[in-house]
Amino acid sequence: MPIQKNAAPARLVSLVLPTYNEAANLEKMLSRLTELFAQYQFPYEIIVVDDNSPDETWKIAQRLADERFPNLKVVHRRTERGLATAVIRGWSVASGEILVVMDADGQHPVEVLGELLGQIEAGADIVVASRHTDGGGVSDWSVVRRFLSRGAQFLAMALVPSVTRQVSDPMSGFFALRKSVIEGKTLDPVGYKILLEVLGKGNYSKIGEVGYVFLEREGGESKVTSKQYWEYLQHLFRLSVQVGDLERFLKFGVVGLSGVVVNLAVLWWLKEQISLPLWQAATLAIEAAILNNFIFNDAWTFQSVSRREPGLAARFARLVRFNLICLVGAAINLGCFLLLTQVFKVHYLAAQLIAIGVSILWNYTLNAVLNWRVNSQNSDSQSQSMLVKITTLFRST
Repeated sequence: MPIQKNAAPARLVSLVLPTYNEAANLEKMLSRLTELFAQYQFPYEIIVVDDNSPDETWKIAQRLADERFPNLKVVHRRTERGLATAVIRGWSVASGEILVVMDADGQHPVEVLGELLGQIEAGADIVVASRHTDGGGVSDWSVVRRFLSRGAQFLAMALVPSVTRQVSDPMSGFFALRKSVIEGKTLDPVGYKILLEVLGKGNYSKIGEVGYVFLEREGGESKVTSKQYWEYLQHLFRLSVQVGDLERFLKFGVVGLSGVVVNLAVLWWLKEQISLPLWQAATLAIEAAILNNFIFNDAWTFQSVSRREPGLAARFARLVRFNLICLVGAAINLGCFLLLTQVFKVHYLAAQLIAIGVSILWNYTLNAVLNWRVNSQNSDSQSQSMLVKITTLFRST
């Protein structure tokens, strides 16, 4: 729902362009943005935040501000580095009530901006341009690039499920928000995924999404390095601690260990004392462990969510979902174990440890985002978007 032409919102829009070595793209991008803002006829400012680019992007931006683009502000950071902190620096000098973030390299289609602002004007607090919703996608990415992107998504889903469940593309660098979302909030991201920080700490109630196709850059070179992947991991762990997801994951692990004890004890009792056939004893022992884990997770790990959804019917529904998720986790455990031992010839003990780790990540992530639904704003629609995201994540590249 783009803003209608000649229906100008009263609020100023501040668009932040973080740059590093974007001299080849900047003027073209500014021209496109200026044309779009003129088309819709609403007040705006563009803020270029440059990290002292060797190609002197900041100097070119300042010249363009003086000669062609009077609505352009330029922030030249001489010692600081990082896309996320550059965005925060831009927000610190922004005058608008609506904030927009996008890349300056042409990979974010300018025409999508009207749709983002349209949803903000319709009442959304945050609107994300998504590659993983209707109308979204990527251009001709290599298999390696797709694998790295999906791996990064899976890590975010596992480490900060309360954040990633809010939208289908929490890794997006193209979004709009009301300034009130971040007012009074302490944002301290590491690396370049600023949206994760906003979703984790912002004050919002309504989120919108707009599909877009991520394009190939028009000039210059990609800035993605191994250092940025390391910073991304640091950011995920820090945010996981700050929003409480890491604490929940550790509790989930402790409960899982108690389930192992229950499993072994019930298995021994049914086999040795009751003399059930081994397959029956093993099946009942697994279910006893699942029931044990559900009781403690419902009462301890996810107690804040359980209190919001009291009652026997709600608890039984969570138990059914927990069973289904954990049974799929058991199948993943077995499949991973067989793959590692039979195909890659990994020692069976090491293979089992890896398989257990993968299944635990599955069980925790799915239970956090679909069963107990931590941070459950718009929980039904977000659960559906998470299901779509999980499906696309494991779809062949």
